Parts: sequence; C-alpha cells; structure tokens
Amino acid sequence: MLTFHRIIRKGWMFLLAFLLTASLFCPTGQHAKAAAPFNGTMMQYFEWYLPDDGTLWTKVANEANNLSSLGITALWLPPAYKGTSRSDVGYGVYDLYDLGEFNQKGTVRTKYGTKAQYLQAIQAAHAAGMQVYADVVFDHKGGADGTEWVDAVEVNPSDRNQEISGTYQIQAWTKFDFPGRGNTYSSFKWRWYHFDGVDWDESRKLSRIYKFRGIGKAWDWEVDTENGNYDYLMYADLDMDHPEVVTELKNWGKWYVNTTNIDGFRLDAVKHIKFSFFPDWLSYVRSQTGKPLFTVGEYWSYDINKLHNYITKTNGTMSLFDAPLHNKFYTASKSGGAFDMRTLMTNTLMKDQPTLAVTFVDNHDTEPGQALQSWVDPWFKPLAYAFILTRQEGYPCVFYGDYYGIPQYNIPSLKSKIDPLLIARRDYAYGTQHDYLDHSDIIGWTREGVTEKPGSGLAALITDGPGGSKWMYVGKQHAGKVFYDLTGNRSDTVTINSDGWGEFKVNGGSVSVWVPRKTTVSTIARPITTRPWTGEFVRWTEPRLVAWP
Repeated sequence: MLTFHRIIRKGWMFLLAFLLTASLFCPTGQHAKAAAPFNGTMMQYFEWYLPDDGTLWTKVANEANNLSSLGITALWLPPAYKGTSRSDVGYGVYDLYDLGEFNQKGTVRTKYGTKAQYLQAIQAAHAAGMQVYADVVFDHKGGADGTEWVDAVEVNPSDRNQEISGTYQIQAWTKFDFPGRGNTYSSFKWRWYHFDGVDWDESRKLSRIYKFRGIGKAWDWEVDTENGNYDYLMYADLDMDHPEVVTELKNWGKWYVNTTNIDGFRLDAVKHIKFSFFPDWLSYVRSQTGKPLFTVGEYWSYDINKLHNYITKTNGTMSLFDAPLHNKFYTASKSGGAFDMRTLMTNTLMKDQPTLAVTFVDNHDTEPGQALQSWVDPWFKPLAYAFILTRQEGYPCVFYGDYYGIPQYNIPSLKSKIDPLLIARRDYAYGTQHDYLDHSDIIGWTREGVTEKPGSGLAALITDGPGGSKWMYVGKQHAGKVFYDLTGNRSDTVTINSDGWGEFKVNGGSVSVWVPRKTTVSTIARPITTRPWTGEFVRWTEPRLVAWP
C-alpha cells in the first residue's frame, strides 16, 4: 500500500494551487496589510479549432478584466511562436524566437496575432491581476527550411528499441536557417546532429520512424516506456543529449521570460523528453530571471504510477495535469449512472499529490476529432467542474472550449453553468473540508469558511444517478444561517441547525452548491489596479512532494 511517509522540500519548488493567496502591494513598494486568502484558478485560453483570424491575443486583452472579476487568476495561452504555417495551432514548432514578428512560413502573424498584440495581451492580463503561463514545446521542430542526407535506421513503431532495417541514407527535413529572422535574437542554426530522428524520407517519399546514426546518437532516456521508448513523437525529434541543444534551449528560456514577462510555463509532451532535462532547464531559467515561474507538465497517462515516477525523478520541480482524474470524469459521464462516485478520486493526483495536481475536465487534446479524444459528456461537466473548483485539493483549470463553446462541432458554451462555480470558488470555497464521499451515486463535501472571508463556506452535492439529500456539517459558526443553491438548480433553502448541520439536497444527474445567503452580491473578485505589474501578485508556497516507494 502506498503511504505518505516523508516530505521532501526542494529549492525552486513553487506552486500556485489551493494555497494561492492574493498579495497586492502599496505604491511605495511596502507590503499592504495581509490580504484575505484567494483561491487560484487557471484558464486554458484556447481550443484546437479556433479560427485562423489572428484575434486571440486581442480577445485576451479585451476579456482580461471580466475573467479576473470572476476569479480567474492565471491564463494558460497557446504557443505564441511561429509554427509550420499561419494556421498551425502552435505545436508544429518552427521558430521559437518568432512570436509573430518576421515574415516566415508565408506570414508575419501567427494564428493568434502578432508579437505586439501578444505582449499587449500579457500586459492587460497583468493589469487585471492575472498571471500568464506560456506553452513550451521542446519535443520537436517542424517546417524545416531544407533537407540533409543522414545515416538512419528504421525502428519498429510498437517497439522503438527494435531496429528493423540496416543503416542507409535518408533525406531528412532537419535544416533550420530561419531566413526571415536571420540572426536576430539568436544565430543558432539547427542541423541533423541536433536531432535523434524523423518520420519521413524525402528521397523515397517514405513514412517510417527513423533513428539517426552517428556519434552519440540514440533515443533519449529516461522517457516513457510506451512503445519501448517513447522519445520519438513527431517531426524532427530534438536530441536532449546534445550540449548545443541544451544550451540553446536555456538561452531561449531566459530570452523568452525577459522579453514577454510571463509568469510560468505549461510544458508540452514531457513524457517524450528525457526526465532529467526539465529540472535542469527550470533551475537555470528561474535563477537567471529571478522569477519563481510556476510550471505544469503534460504527462499524458492514466497510469498514476507513471505520474508518481515522473514527479520523483524530477524532484517535484513542476506540477502535472491530472490526466487520471480527467479519465474518471470521462468514464463516469459515459456510464449511465453506473459509475461508483465514491471512487472519483481513487488513483488520481488530486488525491495522492494534491499540491502538485493541476485538475481539469477537458482540454484541446481531448476535444472531438483529436488523437486523445475523450470528451466528457455535457451533462456531467457541471458536476466535474464543481468537483475541481470547490474542493481544497489541486489547482483547477477551466477549458476555453467548455466556457465559450466549440463551433466546429456545434458544442455550446457552458458559461452559464461554470460562472456560478467560479463564484463559489472565488467567494465561498475556503476553510476546513469535510468529505461525504460515501455513496455510489450521491457524494458531497463541505467547506467551513474562514473569518478572513466573511460569508465564506459551502456545501456541495453531485450525483450521477437519482437525486437525494445528505446531512452534512458546515460548522457551528453557521448555526441559524440560511443556505441557498448558488447554481440555481434548486429553489429551496436550508437552515443550519445549532450543531452546524444541515440537510442538503440535489436533483438527479445534477449538482448543487449551497452557500450562505448574503444581503449583497459581490461582482468584483478583488480590487483592479492600474499600477505597473510587479510580478508579485501571488504569495507562493512550497508544495509538498510525497515520496513513493
């Protein structure tokens, strides 16, 4: 049985999670009076099928104050650099230094806008009190400017450690000269020896997985063991054992943070990059920029033990997205009420490593039509969002496609369902938590609230089956108070008895979040200031890294 048997504390370990609190500063630079706690909430501000109209950065700037007022504290923005074409979502990385500034790949702007608009969006988010996380894609490069002849060998796609051909020369797209940018910002030019392999031989027009031959050439290790060795994913795979590659990526990281003033990173496809790379890279960039740089990695696996292994091997230097929890939501939504809701957190990071878990319902990879499609059914989404937004574990992330809808697939916006849950997190989800995860259909939890947040505290119920009720404890301090359902799904009220208990109800296949009735309704999450951004909106706390045997 896995046990929490020791706590490891590491330098440069920073987490914007449920302990995140606001810390506004006086114009003089002196700390203001200690602020009330404020829950951190991230939003992934894009989805795969956004139109190629160059307007996303402008939308970020226009929406910043509205999002902040609802309690969004950080935005994860899509890759901002030039991809293989103007319509590239950002994961077909061509030039990391071109943020929509140079005429390359037939365009100056990216899918989302120009460099100037990107920087303006970040400034607007900062002015509204939000942080910005950049999406970093280091696994591969695409859209090369030319080919090179390279000695290579074919490998078995199902077992990349197995060579299935002799060595022969292929014509590989590995030459990156960046003619539109030249040597601006960096004079580094990529050549075949900076990569481990490709999946296309231009001379034969043949698609295979090719591993390069040469001094020091092999798949990187340690990486995920799926397909034997899952170093290779797509395009031209970066060789993280090559010192020139490591140095260039470190230089870029320092340049990017200093140029954009972003506050953290979302790291793409970390299971395909050798595990020792990012701790070293993050340490360098954090030390060189003097910023804590909250970081979350995408390790896509439903096997919780693989996530624990990665956290251990990287010494807790980053959080991870809780893919196993997403899979629980997906499975529950497809089970027609037969899912055992008591197990919703079993074998998830939310339960096992709560301060390192970034929880989410869906994202751009799980959308319809994508390789990892596992779209949570709409009826279950309000339940799932209530679970990640009102509980104390994890750092929740709201998905753009859920909030605004996905026109490509006629998926409507759930804004009217999500907004009350954001308000619940913003104003009520504080204090001691009591769990009532004791029924196969109806589960609940309460938060007692804290004195620093007057009127805080809540009781939440979700069910994937019939409706019903639970007696739940919210604290004696709430005795005599009247609670109402913030979601509007129920119109009745609950009066808390003298012992701090109430009988809370939920409709079938639904969610109810009960909160104390107020005489006034707060519409602004926190003071909005036009002061210059200091990068110190939040007070950071070291996460607890639980060691697993």
